[in-house]
Amino acid sequence: MKPMRQTILKLALTLAMLLMAATFAAADTIYLKDGRTVRGTVLGFINGRFAIRVGTAPQTGGVSSTGTPSDEGEIQFFRPGEIDRVEIDGRSLDDLRYETRTVQVQLAPNWIDSGVDLRRGEHVQIRANGTIYAGRTRITPDGLRSTDPSAPLPNAAEGVLIGVVGNDPDSPIEELGLSREFVADRDGRLYLTVNRGSYTDARGAFSVQVRRERDLTATRDENNDNVFGDRRRNEPVRVRPRTPTTGNTGRSRTPQEITIDVPGTSRGTDTNIDLHAGDQVTITASGTVVAGRRVGNVGPEGGRAGVINTYPVQTAGPGALIGFIRLSDGQTTQPFFIGTQQTFTAQSDGRLFLAINDDNYSDNGGSFSVRIRY
Repeated sequence: MKPMRQTILKLALTLAMLLMAATFAAADTIYLKDGRTVRGTVLGFINGRFAIRVGTAPQTGGVSSTGTPSDEGEIQFFRPGEIDRVEIDGRSLDDLRYETRTVQVQLAPNWIDSGVDLRRGEHVQIRANGTIYAGRTRITPDGLRSTDPSAPLPNAAEGVLIGVVGNDPDSPIEELGLSREFVADRDGRLYLTVNRGSYTDARGAFSVQVRRERDLTATRDENNDNVFGDRRRNEPVRVRPRTPTTGNTGRSRTPQEITIDVPGTSRGTDTNIDLHAGDQVTITASGTVVAGRRVGNVGPEGGRAGVINTYPVQTAGPGALIGFIRLSDGQTTQPFFIGTQQTFTAQSDGRLFLAINDDNYSDNGGSFSVRIRY
């Protein structure tokens, strides 16, 4: 199919999805391949054909209409193969290409169902505003400066707007904030919530605008004039709990627990645990290590961090227990603080490593006893 014809067909596809069962005051024009021009109001796409009410809009510019005055108000039907191009008056290209839904997101026991079904690879734009009050704390979609270890994303800002595609607890959680564009990694319903563990004292809501491009590439039968084909909508369960209810992220197995030692000289102790994006992990540590002669013995929380340092996690003190995930390509994620206890959700697939937060391991000693539940 030639590029020009593809463009025209895409416009026609968008038009049909936009105008189904709707009427407009502005004039619409269909140019047919046999040279005729039909002017009126496009009503929609019915049984594989475009429906247009002839002559119901003012005619200007010398454009002629098929039919006679007696045809005015008559509904005529045309197959896509008969149409050369379509012109729509009074509607922008973005109005044709995109659809937008606004969702009110409260801090509630369950994730909020956006009502939007996404396809894998689909681009989604999110814009949010509004305020939620949790006790005396005022929360905006960008969240607070603090974190909440009991939140769905414990290492992200407390109260930040987050989203997930699908009802599978294995689905990775997206940090959205005030404005974000992301690509759906799977087919599924879009769910939204606020990144906070407690919800009983919350009031107010975020107003979230979900903007996605209309599907113009729906599979169709080349021998059928119905250019839309059958779009099978994803129909997941409409309620997604904020916390998994079956095992670890619903992977049909009992949560496992191991205990390992992390020496004070560790730049990266292999836990032999392969995580999947969305897995929830709880780490508890005890014991002491020697974080160099100057710092001395410290627990998993580490010593006092200096204003300027070169530690892997600069906001944590020397000797603190930290972790990172090694990806399949050999790269590692940003190290994160663990301390005495931390619960987090893995943001990517990879092997979990634990380490000591220090920039000189030559005079370190001791070890932490670390229990990992995953």
